[in-house]
Amino acid sequence: MSESDLIENVTYDELHIGQSATLQRTLTNADIQAFALVSGDVNPAHVDPAYANGTRFHGVIVHGMFAGALISTVLGTEFPGPGTIYMSQSLKFERPVRVGDTLTVKVTVRSKEDAHRNVVLDCEVSNQAGERVVSGEAGVRAPLEKVVRPRAHLPTMHLFEPEARLDAWIASLTGAPPLRCAVVHPCDDGSLRGALEAAEHGLIVPVLVGPRARLAAVAEAGGLSLAGIELVDTAHSHASAAQAVALAAEGKVAMLMKGSLHTDELMEAVVNEHRLRTERRMSHVFRFEVPAYAKPLLVTDAALNITPDLTAKADILRNVIDLAHALGVPAPKVALLSAVETVSPRIPSTVDAAALCKMADRGQITGAVLDGPLAFDNAISADAARIKGIVSPVAGQADILMVPDLEAGNMLAKQLEYLAGASSCGVVLGARVPIALTSRADTPTSRMASAALAMMAARSQTA
Repeated sequence: MSESDLIENVTYDELHIGQSATLQRTLTNADIQAFALVSGDVNPAHVDPAYANGTRFHGVIVHGMFAGALISTVLGTEFPGPGTIYMSQSLKFERPVRVGDTLTVKVTVRSKEDAHRNVVLDCEVSNQAGERVVSGEAGVRAPLEKVVRPRAHLPTMHLFEPEARLDAWIASLTGAPPLRCAVVHPCDDGSLRGALEAAEHGLIVPVLVGPRARLAAVAEAGGLSLAGIELVDTAHSHASAAQAVALAAEGKVAMLMKGSLHTDELMEAVVNEHRLRTERRMSHVFRFEVPAYAKPLLVTDAALNITPDLTAKADILRNVIDLAHALGVPAPKVALLSAVETVSPRIPSTVDAAALCKMADRGQITGAVLDGPLAFDNAISADAARIKGIVSPVAGQADILMVPDLEAGNMLAKQLEYLAGASSCGVVLGARVPIALTSRADTPTSRMASAALAMMAARSQTA
């Protein structure tokens, strides 16, 4: 066991006047969030940038008692360490502490009192510029007995806001001229609100296709304004799908966005419009922000093709690779998922994965790095791949997960969302225009993100 795995104290007899110990810590936004969650201190000066920017500090500042907690860390774990009894603590907060500051905590023995083993220590916290931010005095009762113990291993804390990364991605897309988008039958609050918020963020120019009276009623009930929004009046959802698809076929809109109608209604109208067909099979792509994964994950096809054959899978791959390019990933790493990492005739998806890799070798599929078959753990975990002896340019760093069929994809997508806290958006590709495909369970942010995803695909198609 190394020294770093042990925790050792300094007894009262070992302490002397002027002796000191230090600790250094660079503060992150996650530190602020964790402290706020544990303490319940959600003062907006610490957790609300919009509010904090208007204060005299002109930005978020770290909780003052965070520095006090760092002093406690030194006293309780290192100097004097285990066996120390905290008696008193005074603190003077001299300068604000901000995210990114590197704090140096120093505690120094000022006096000792032998009768009760009481020790007074001067406490000072300074930032990376050498400026003192906190000062004070601690009174402790130092331990008599030597303690050397294994350092306790605590559970890993994962902090995530389910939609924070999705919001940040949407915010990064603003600035380019918005595209005209036919929003098909947005006759409930979620779909109408998502479309209007996408318009407010400059992602789309919405053309609402649906019964005018119902749209007006939904807007009024939700406190939404339709002022200046183009409306195409239709009788019912089937007519909404047909009219929206006609607008796309005529080049009057660059993309479609599903509202409150069934997916089958919209997709049937798209399939029946020959002017929207391409040489490729249509397929669906989810874009996931997974808290435990460092980058976005594209998952395909979890919503459209039930049991695609090899030819269909090649088109599904080409569609998602094009989307990855549109999203700024020039050579996406594609993991072709199955239950095992070896090719077996008894598991058809492993044979398909091997064939797709060979198609990529022969230039039939381009623009990406493919590997498969790979099990899910090897696709997203370099450690899992290493343990299994898998050498792969994709394992542990996949940008795209291609599932063997819709059942596997649907279960994977829902597990990422409901068990891993992922936020998602989705789009259908392979037609002349992309289709933002939303779900009734989607939040307005997710609906807006689906519009953003379709917008990026549409811009790429017309570039």
